[in-house]
Amino acid sequence: MKILFISDVYFPRINGVSTSIRTFRAELKSLGHEVHLIAPRYGKNDRKEEWITRVDSRGIYFDPEDRLIQYFKALKLLPWIKKENFEVVHIHTPFFAHYLGIKIRKELSIPCIETYHTFFEDYLHHYLPFIPEFISRNYARWISKRQCNAVNGIISPSQPMLNVLRKYQIDTQSKVIPTGLEEKYFTRHSGKAFRLAQNIPKKQKVLLFVGRVAHEKNILFLLRMLKILLKKHPNTLLLITGEGPAEEDIRNEIKLLGITDNVKMIGYLDQIDELPACYSAADIFVFSSKSETQGIVLLEAMAQGTPVVAIAELGTASILFEGRGALIAKDDTKHFSGRVDELLSDQGLHQRMSEEAFKYAKRNWSAKDQAKKLISFYSSVKKKYGEKKNN
Repeated sequence: MKILFISDVYFPRINGVSTSIRTFRAELKSLGHEVHLIAPRYGKNDRKEEWITRVDSRGIYFDPEDRLIQYFKALKLLPWIKKENFEVVHIHTPFFAHYLGIKIRKELSIPCIETYHTFFEDYLHHYLPFIPEFISRNYARWISKRQCNAVNGIISPSQPMLNVLRKYQIDTQSKVIPTGLEEKYFTRHSGKAFRLAQNIPKKQKVLLFVGRVAHEKNILFLLRMLKILLKKHPNTLLLITGEGPAEEDIRNEIKLLGITDNVKMIGYLDQIDELPACYSAADIFVFSSKSETQGIVLLEAMAQGTPVVAIAELGTASILFEGRGALIAKDDTKHFSGRVDELLSDQGLHQRMSEEAFKYAKRNWSAKDQAKKLISFYSSVKKKYGEKKNN
């Protein structure tokens, strides 16, 4: 099958959408399918890959990291797109990529599928603070409903996220297909060299957060949790890996709480070697986001044998199960710190959770299995689209 991906985000911009696109493309290619991606041009850090077509992009005033495809520049690709004989167009972001995908469907008479990667109802108000939250939430629901009902198939990374979409009265053909882990993620990396490079003592207890440093990730919660934890484990270090629009607020909160010596922000890491080594170097992966449609970083941590303490809400509830490499915490800093303390204080429990984390991720989250589900869904949507077109 020949598939066209369209997205307003891709590497070098690091986030879950970029990871999902790269993972599915690699697995689809291994299964004999051809994927091409239209993505924004970021600049000199763009890697030239023959399967990617970069389009001029524009910035977003409230998030300087991100870029959006310039729609009318992208339309100039239509003659080339028509020649390529794509069978399916698959949208990965709800911005200009969405409207470009709808246009391509019309021009080529092929089905259009969209993955709902981001829970906008719980996201938008962080970036439009001048608008009352209830208005931004209602607007996000309205936009999501219109966009999801405008395509031929919807993919949700988790069942809880699909349940939310159903409440929006979305009746488009849909399926839950999460992003899995490629086999290379299960190759164990040594955390010793990473600790040495970061000047982290061998015996220091390390908590790790990986993700976009953004308001919706609820990182302030982790800082306040750490403040409580330090009363019992005063030498604990929280590593924050990633970058984003909330960095200044995070740094200010660190100073306000007086925990400067116990938090280290290290920016983005190379995903091939540095990031897996970082997971391996940590004693516990901590995560308090409540707006994830999936939460693939949880699985990446588990694949390195790093046990997890997290709030299980929305998409993360489809990944996290008590005792299967994870301890589930309430949305309460004191309770969360107590769960972290359980792992830090009980070496036997920590070892069991580490072993279980690796086994759970390996058995249940194969990227190839998810890619096979995706092809099956493409075929189902294509068949239904063809029947509708012929009636």
